[in-house]
Amino acid sequence: MNTLLLVIIAVAILLCGYIFYGRWLCKQWGVGESKELTPAHTMEDGVDYVPAKAPVLMGHHFSSIAGAGPITGPINAALFGWLPVVLWILVGGIFFGGVHDFGALFASLRHKGQSIGEVISANMSKRAKRLFLIFAYLTLLLVVAAFASIVATTFGAKFDEAGVLDKAASASNASVAMVSLLFILIAIVFGFCVYRRNMSMAVSTVLGIVAIIAIMAIGMNFHPLYLSTNTWMIIVGIYIAIASVAPVWILLQPRDYLSSFLLYAMLAIAFIGVIGAHPNIDPELFPAFTGFAVDNGNGVQYLFPILFTTVACGAISGFHSLVSSGTTSKQLDKESDAKPIAYGGMLLECVLAVLTVCAIAYARQTGHTAGATDIFAGGIAAMVAAIPGLAGLENILYTLLILTYSAFCLTSLDTATRLARFMFQEFWLEPGQTVNDVKEGYKKLLVNPYFATAITVVIGILLGMTGYAKIWGLFGSANQLLAGLGLLAVATWLGNIGRNNKMFLFPMAFMMVVTICSLVLTVKNQVGIISAGGADWGPYAQAILAVLLILLAILLVIEGVQTLFGKQKKTA
Repeated sequence: MNTLLLVIIAVAILLCGYIFYGRWLCKQWGVGESKELTPAHTMEDGVDYVPAKAPVLMGHHFSSIAGAGPITGPINAALFGWLPVVLWILVGGIFFGGVHDFGALFASLRHKGQSIGEVISANMSKRAKRLFLIFAYLTLLLVVAAFASIVATTFGAKFDEAGVLDKAASASNASVAMVSLLFILIAIVFGFCVYRRNMSMAVSTVLGIVAIIAIMAIGMNFHPLYLSTNTWMIIVGIYIAIASVAPVWILLQPRDYLSSFLLYAMLAIAFIGVIGAHPNIDPELFPAFTGFAVDNGNGVQYLFPILFTTVACGAISGFHSLVSSGTTSKQLDKESDAKPIAYGGMLLECVLAVLTVCAIAYARQTGHTAGATDIFAGGIAAMVAAIPGLAGLENILYTLLILTYSAFCLTSLDTATRLARFMFQEFWLEPGQTVNDVKEGYKKLLVNPYFATAITVVIGILLGMTGYAKIWGLFGSANQLLAGLGLLAVATWLGNIGRNNKMFLFPMAFMMVVTICSLVLTVKNQVGIISAGGADWGPYAQAILAVLLILLAILLVIEGVQTLFGKQKKTA
């Protein structure tokens, strides 16, 4: 298979899905029929509820849901061959992930911009809401811990056994840190110019892009900060604490908007590589299909359910429903923006995932196999370098792609922190209540954004500095369980208001089966490790948490089925 042909077919399918299936979804749900203002206007507070122009909000949403997910997912699932990965990206993106993201955003819009937890509360039960929010909050804590650790490790200097700084080996990390810090600075300036000085968006965007190019040049040549990983963990913790409570116009909106141009540039470079080099996929190095069960040296891996929990962000991801209903819904200027931002954003992520498959194919031909960043950046840079006259750009592009890849970890990190803060606050609210409705008592403290942020950041950073890696193996299943629950929540709401929800039922059932099967395999594997003797607390924790997640899934499915098919339906 030629990579250019593969990309053309994939983009054509995704475009048809957006135009035809996306239009049909809008008709079935009544998107755009309401003449009421969105929560960004009716509940505007200058901090979380702030109307954003569609391109700015698309930048936030796309940067938040994409991150490194659509790159690492296909790379990890490539052991099954490129064909099942691509098929799941296309089918999953159009009929699973796009419906999930779009539905979560639309449901949140009709529930005062609150999270999927509130949708569950209003349409299922208060108990179901609290179970969901506990699970979502714990999952987000794991995300905060993992991404904080990844960012700090990416920034951290390297020291030898005697504690002496290895400056040469640390230069690239210091460069990434410098670029990231300067990026935050220009985002703040951008937000101030657009929202407080009413500078033209077009002019501001051009100046912002020029500034991005400038800070990359500065960071690659001037990077004086050589701090340890633990020091960076503390700095990152302080940063996400501030970013989580700062008004979105100061940092979140402008930073994610500008970050999206890095992502668009990455997509453009990948397209140039595929179009210019258009290499064939070598069937010896990257077969179309390797089998339903593959032994990769770490035991047998089964295509079902592993493919569907590994290729998450490129097809469907529960984290997306938290972004759609957590931050995006609070900034949506008008309801008609929901389809291009949520459904379109998911399908654009699918395009990145397909380009990643092409990068894997060429990386294997050129020897770039040292981890996800090397595979993606090396494969794309080598493709561009194969174009006549562009060979000299390979090292520059490789460095820029790694810098871009690393920048998204920080973007996803402070979005996840803000989302976790929302989950913590909403847990204490009664059905239909908002944070502003709590005027007194202990709940006033618990829903306070500063208190909720402090709890989240302290736990997340401590977990990141200790043992999150021991339970990280559960994240794939937990994330897809979130996706199944998000589909369930929106389906119950649409059913309650008399709208067509059938497009949710099969994806919901499939993701629940995938999740439960994956968790059962996890329990089996961890029990095997424990039985062999010498296990630390990690396998015990994974086994216990996996069982609890299975029980959670079953309980919420029972409540959802009773609501969906029961005679007594709640009204939204």
